[in-house]
Amino acid sequence: MATGDYKDKVVLITGGAQGIGLGIAQAFGQAGARVVLTDADEEAGREALQRLQDQKHKATFIPGDVSAEHEVATLMEKVQAKHGRLDVLVNNAGIADPFAGKLDELLMSEFDRILAVNLRGPMLCAKYALPLLRQAAHPAILNITSTRAFMSEPDTFAYSASKGGLEALTHSLAVSLAPDRIRVNAIAPGWIETGPWQKERERYEPQHTREDKAQHPVGRVGEPQDIAEAALFLCSEKAGFITGQHLVVDGGMTVKMIYT
Repeated sequence: MATGDYKDKVVLITGGAQGIGLGIAQAFGQAGARVVLTDADEEAGREALQRLQDQKHKATFIPGDVSAEHEVATLMEKVQAKHGRLDVLVNNAGIADPFAGKLDELLMSEFDRILAVNLRGPMLCAKYALPLLRQAAHPAILNITSTRAFMSEPDTFAYSASKGGLEALTHSLAVSLAPDRIRVNAIAPGWIETGPWQKERERYEPQHTREDKAQHPVGRVGEPQDIAEAALFLCSEKAGFITGQHLVVDGGMTVKMIYT
């Protein structure tokens, strides 16, 4: 796994207890970073922390809800107290539409909750992380969006809207934080299988059909490591001339025309 130079750098990953977030956390840990996980699921957070520590990575877990301003402010205070610095912020926390129904049946409370976590959360984290990031030598923010920002299945209004908004927030932050030398980029994952990366009681081994794999020009469904590799690069000094961009990591799925 490509690492970049992350020895003793402090990397905060929201939603880092499961799925893509945990894969990113493990990759940064392998690269020598001091990883800080935050997640609203404390059970998953404790398991993830143990998993990283068992692998001899430097890691801490701070529970919290990124949509709550006071909790985000407290999170950054704890990062300051524990590490005294922050080099990389990975805004990964996100929730999907719990309701796959028609527009006229949609509960706006559900819509608002998804936007609060998926879009308000990254904005709050960027705001309260700013004083710490300003002190870093090569600071970076990475937003995990989705190919759903550019394409949709039916009745996934909130998730698509939140990820589209996060794409726009990415370039807005990149321009706004340029005077502070903070680069801001996004990764838009496609189909990433996270079954083996869930907390223990929800973990499962995926079974992908030939058709599932054939939808991807690379011939397989994605894994968290695929996103982690891209994250390591975009947050590294090797990507020092890249900001305000999004990298689609989807095995080519969104460029393949499919007729049924």
